[in-house]
Amino acid sequence: MIDDVKQSKLIRWGIIGCGNVTEVKSGPAYTQTEGFQLIAVMRRSLDKVQDYARRHNIKKYYTEADKLINDTEVDAVYIATPPDTHLYYALKVAAAGKPCCIEKPLAPCYQDSVAIYDSFKEKNIPLFVAYYRRSLPRFHQVQTWLNNKDIGEIRHINWHLNRAPKDIDVSGTYHWRTDPKVATGGYFDDLASHGLDLFIHLLGNIKDVFGISLNQQKLYGAKDAFTACWLHESGVTGAGSWNFGCDHSEDRVEIFGSKGKIEFSVFNESPVLLKYNGKQQEVFIENPKNIQIHHVENMKKQLFNDNYIHPSSGLTAVHTSWVMDKILGKIAL
Repeated sequence: MIDDVKQSKLIRWGIIGCGNVTEVKSGPAYTQTEGFQLIAVMRRSLDKVQDYARRHNIKKYYTEADKLINDTEVDAVYIATPPDTHLYYALKVAAAGKPCCIEKPLAPCYQDSVAIYDSFKEKNIPLFVAYYRRSLPRFHQVQTWLNNKDIGEIRHINWHLNRAPKDIDVSGTYHWRTDPKVATGGYFDDLASHGLDLFIHLLGNIKDVFGISLNQQKLYGAKDAFTACWLHESGVTGAGSWNFGCDHSEDRVEIFGSKGKIEFSVFNESPVLLKYNGKQQEVFIENPKNIQIHHVENMKKQLFNDNYIHPSSGLTAVHTSWVMDKILGKIAL
């Protein structure tokens, strides 16, 4: 299968779970990337999947994932469902021998993440995970400053993320992102995973991590308040706090070095700042409209080029899952 798509220089994709995230963030990237085609989508609701296929000019649609996975015209599969179904669908895609991209987090827990990774590794099938910030130009700028030692030797990274409760949280209406059966950490699973994965990309793997997590608001079943400290293998220390019951939103990352500091936001489209020797350099790099476009283009590079390795793989995502579970107390010290 892999050799066939490399020779054809065309990979036909199918999406399982064509919900909101695929409307603008990811789905269009599969049609805009040269050498990729999006030919099939799946959603359990017939009306919704028909509407999606019509609006995005996709020729095939299914209400059963098995039919999409086993469609002989579908070369690769993008799993964009909530994380509690990632393992179920991923094992089916691996059994079909097809390359796969899975929305982040890879799975709700480290154990399931390992099972997904192992299933693709066993068959030597490419597995990508949609931690697309690793591929965004604005964070490449941060990486350049770090590589150039513009702040000297890196000492510490700190992230503070606050969010106010959403209307849906206060109303008590069901939302899968705060269902502990789907996401133990609630919004932490959805949001903090992006930043922690990015820090690992920028500063290297983490070897020790300790965390506290609890439910302060009691608005839903998942946890909503978290603190953590960690140690990268490089010797860089890290700390973070995430709270989803505050009065305002705040997203601030600081990387401290021996000669300066870098500041940026994980989610806000604000400038990245370099502070050193009493000076400040400010760079604004706009995110693309289809924010996963660079991530998807990098998948093409690996699938068509044996010498390129995508920055967000199953292996890197498994490490992020381990860090998340350590913070959530799912893995013993």
